[in-house]
Amino acid sequence: MTKLGVGIGWRPEIAGAVEGLTGVDWVEVVAENICAGHLPDSLERLRARGVTVVPHGVSLGLGGADRPDAGRLAALAEKAEALGAPLVTEHIAFVRAGGPLTATPLLEAGHLLPVPRTWDALDVLCENVRIAQDALPVPLALENIAALVSWPGEELTEGQFLSELVERTGVRLLIDVANLHTNRVNRGEDPAEALSSLPVEAIAYVHVAGGLERDGVWHDTHAHPVPRPVLDILADLASRVSPPGVLLERDDHFPPAEELAAELSSIRTTLAAARPRPLLIGAGARVSGGAMPKPKQTPRPSGIRTATAASAPETSDSLGSPAATGVVRQRVGVAEAALLSALVAGTPAPEGFDVRRLGVQSRALAAKRADVVAKVAPELPEILGDGYRPAFLAYARSRPMTDGYRHDALDFVEGLLVAGRPEDAEARRRLTAWWRERAGVRPPGPAARFAHRVRTALGRG
Repeated sequence: MTKLGVGIGWRPEIAGAVEGLTGVDWVEVVAENICAGHLPDSLERLRARGVTVVPHGVSLGLGGADRPDAGRLAALAEKAEALGAPLVTEHIAFVRAGGPLTATPLLEAGHLLPVPRTWDALDVLCENVRIAQDALPVPLALENIAALVSWPGEELTEGQFLSELVERTGVRLLIDVANLHTNRVNRGEDPAEALSSLPVEAIAYVHVAGGLERDGVWHDTHAHPVPRPVLDILADLASRVSPPGVLLERDDHFPPAEELAAELSSIRTTLAAARPRPLLIGAGARVSGGAMPKPKQTPRPSGIRTATAASAPETSDSLGSPAATGVVRQRVGVAEAALLSALVAGTPAPEGFDVRRLGVQSRALAAKRADVVAKVAPELPEILGDGYRPAFLAYARSRPMTDGYRHDALDFVEGLLVAGRPEDAEARRRLTAWWRERAGVRPPGPAARFAHRVRTALGRG
């Protein structure tokens, strides 16, 4: 595997600071935030200095019930080639649900949501991963995600799920130790137990990030300093295997360059102090001489799958692993659509979920939507001032996102104008001009407002 070293997530807000940091071996960039033909000057300068750049995708949704979108895969492949990247990374998550497969409205989460650790979901994920691998010019690594909610009736632990995924597809792993800490607080999962069952020899690199605890729930914010428990998990991992790369993530509330340098120094110190374990028994164990045993495949139980799973025929792919049939994809799709609809459209919570936790996740999703829309359309909080956030959260409660954040911003402003808001005439004039410039049509007049209300009442808005 490519030896990466210690790096930091490149973000436009800290581009200058990243360029000025000493000892940064590589950077990671959010793939959806760059264009292959127009790379930011800062990234070009880093590449010219020999700094490796890895694109990190957030929108493929490989854990979703549908097959990966060919256009998104092609765009990710193009960016990998433009950056000369040694690999690309994505997430074990779903980001949208619904549509033709389930005969329900297509909904976007605007966030990474956990897939159920079931054999059905694993079959779907593995097939999607193979499709992605065939479309990408470099190896793919997948990241474990943080979760606020747990799926009822899961059939595999995280370690078993990831081991099976690696065994079937040969995909590499991006292990986020901050996410392991999040799952310890939110789901009671022991990070050491997860690490002991992981195929650590498949690790491509490691993420380290900060967050905060609020009302007994850990929020993986990427906007706070890295806490000691996360560094302790990094030390545990480094005692089992020497990770090819470790990266500090920061996505908001960016501190001065000196604080970023101090966090990178803490990561280096943690790695240097980690003592290798001479002998461990298990799939992720280090053995003498540094050789790693092949992870043990978790047997698929016969006769003890869920009732719905038992009713479907099981097929195999060319590698002899169970393949995701249309029936399996539909089952996974229905389950994911029900969860996402409860989170963003206010439908009842699916059976077995913690209703309180769903409420926490739902509010977190709405808050993230408000934050991202404020970034892609900074004129809106400028025009609306303190009224922006409450107005957007009120809009988000009744209007799920269906077509990305830029459309979300347009729909939000259209809703305000239809309602004759804001009351301030100058602010309304500026919003109208903003909407007209981006929508390319006249702002909604009385007839359009009436039609909008009718569509909304009929559930088509």
